[in-house]
Amino acid sequence: MTTIMNMTISDIRSKYLSGNLTPSQLMESIRKKSKMYEDRNIWIHMLSAQEQEKWLQALSQKPIDTHPLWGIPFAIKDNIDLAGIATTAACPDFSFVPEKSAFVVQQLIDAGAIPVGKTNLDQFATGLNGTRSPYGECHNAFDPDFISGGSSAGSSVAVALGLSAFSLGTDTAGSGRIPAGFNNLIGVKPSIGLLSATGMLPACRSLDCMTIFALTVDDANLVLSQAEGLDASDEYSRQNTFANSKRFYGNHHGPLKIGILPDSQLKFFGDDAYAQLYQQTIEALSNDGVDLIEIDYTAFDEAALMLYEGPWVAERYLACQPLIDENPEAIHPVVRKIVEKGKYPSAADLFTYQYRLQGLKSRCRKAIEEIDCLLTPTAGKHFTIAEMLEQPIKSNSELGYYTNFMNLFDMAAVAVPTGFTETGMPFGVTISSLNFRDRSLLSIANRIEALFHTPLGALNVERSDTLANSITDQTRVDLVVCGAHLEGLPLNWQLKERGAILKAKTQSSADYKLFALAGGPIARPGMVRAAQGGRAIDVEVWSIPTLELGSFVAAIPEPLGIGKVQLADGSWKSGFICDSEGLADATDITDFCSWKAWIAQN
Repeated sequence: MTTIMNMTISDIRSKYLSGNLTPSQLMESIRKKSKMYEDRNIWIHMLSAQEQEKWLQALSQKPIDTHPLWGIPFAIKDNIDLAGIATTAACPDFSFVPEKSAFVVQQLIDAGAIPVGKTNLDQFATGLNGTRSPYGECHNAFDPDFISGGSSAGSSVAVALGLSAFSLGTDTAGSGRIPAGFNNLIGVKPSIGLLSATGMLPACRSLDCMTIFALTVDDANLVLSQAEGLDASDEYSRQNTFANSKRFYGNHHGPLKIGILPDSQLKFFGDDAYAQLYQQTIEALSNDGVDLIEIDYTAFDEAALMLYEGPWVAERYLACQPLIDENPEAIHPVVRKIVEKGKYPSAADLFTYQYRLQGLKSRCRKAIEEIDCLLTPTAGKHFTIAEMLEQPIKSNSELGYYTNFMNLFDMAAVAVPTGFTETGMPFGVTISSLNFRDRSLLSIANRIEALFHTPLGALNVERSDTLANSITDQTRVDLVVCGAHLEGLPLNWQLKERGAILKAKTQSSADYKLFALAGGPIARPGMVRAAQGGRAIDVEVWSIPTLELGSFVAAIPEPLGIGKVQLADGSWKSGFICDSEGLADATDITDFCSWKAWIAQN
């Protein structure tokens, strides 16, 4: 049997297709390898060969070429249901056996994936560290003295150590990102509702989302593509947008604006190694041509503090109310101390906080709309288990400094590894943006992954080049304008009120003629490509949200329309063109080379 080192989906599939490996052999290899890591406390329940057999047998009815996850092993955080296997949420007295798998789990199984087991977590998904479980503290994949990160602790370590190709976690305050950062993984925290929450025990039902841990961005996107889908049984499920569909994932190229925090707002809580790696990451991105823009973090931080200090803790109380009311001793003492506070917030408290949150969200959204993504350290410090147990609430709060605001603001995020400390511990950053920009973020993450090229998890295996095609941002479209839509002119509002942003003032290639069209009342030009007598015409390039482009185009009167315009640098972009039939009564103003120059003379 082939020894499995590279646990990427593409590598496993290639071994299956070559006949060098079978799913049964891989699952048996994983069970044997797991025994080497029993002291890491990764699993709450690892499936036996007998328990796995029904899913392995089902592969015979699923052709590998039409099932992208055929025979791919995956781990499931134990607050997510797998039919016939107990869900414990790391609380034995809460345990129950579900009849049905969670919607997302079933989607993955239908695509051919094979469950390996249920993973350890901070009890009731309350924590960012992985030490709050009666099944033992989950130890880091690189150094067992350090925390794994939580609450999706076992799910991250299982992937990092090659015990699954990918895994499912959950995220309320950062649980899909912190464990990824501490274990050299890609961590995808999707837009809320993109992945169904049916069959997932909530921590804060209005904020939670299921998450994905993977070794590469390509793998993470593939799993997301198979897992997503509107679920009528989940009130928080949302239909994905076309611009965020799987076809718009790729390797981002071209200009990139990334927001970063001012130095004065960065916090590393005494971790000099992380501070140094962050600066190295920023420098490398700058050298790669990324435009780094400082974003004030004050409002983000204030919102982050609300998650545990505000009334949302009442949702955690509701998630385990019968147990905490009737048998509180069954709950981990630190978890109980946090969750018990959820009894007391009033409806007035909730609305007071919601009003304040809305104001903060509005401020932050305005900042995010002007950049491609926000970038922060995934965590400011990597704690040892001993440090975490000494000050569990304070240290956990520090872990959430860069993460707690995310779901309150309905944002999407991807954690990406970027390097290692001198002692060999992973470091990474998280990029985030507005909801339903998941594929844009994954495409940017792909670019970051290629730039830093860290090994796969803790497997000591070199990362392969991405299989994705080059792609630019699909949530916005560059639009070339030459007349009344120019900045300061009468129709410019049609762009600005749709959220368009001026990107450049430039010229067309020297192949165009410019005409002043007849009629009005607003004077308009027509720009026409000419075989002879053309000139370079002054134009502006505006970036307009893709979702707004249709209404903009629909309002354009004849003889104008949108086609392709060549710029002075040779590139072609969407822009205003003119039907030659509309030039019968037009005035040739080509020699002015500019609509603004012509109207200044008339």
